[in-house]
Amino acid sequence: MRKIHIAGIGVLVVALTLIFTASKDFASYASFEDATNSTSEVKIVGQLAKDKEIYYNPEEDPNYFSFYATDEDGITRKVVLNMAKPQDFEMSEQIVVTGKMEGENFLASDILLKCPSKYKEEEVYLRAENQS
Repeated sequence: MRKIHIAGIGVLVVALTLIFTASKDFASYASFEDATNSTSEVKIVGQLAKDKEIYYNPEEDPNYFSFYATDEDGITRKVVLNMAKPQDFEMSEQIVVTGKMEGENFLASDILLKCPSKYKEEEVYLRAENQS
């Protein structure tokens, strides 16, 4: 075999390895009902249920945070995250949690917050001014 063929096979092996490892991070979007019937990790898009308890006590356990989220189907479940509480969590407009159902609770391995833009009020003001 030529050196170019060996190098090409090497590049191909590295590319396939990268694709395989990256594919482990992909999870499908679902609801809490779908997550109950699934054995793999899923991503759930929802909102914080502000009328329910948010628990975080860093003196007791800094890596335990729980809250209730309502998915896009209107189902509310307790979400347990074994990490510290994210900054400005209560201000989030939308939450995306990745994880699995464990009994009645959703055990999250990752969380992504969509917070309101700091420019939102300014945009509304500028639009109102331009319409006059």
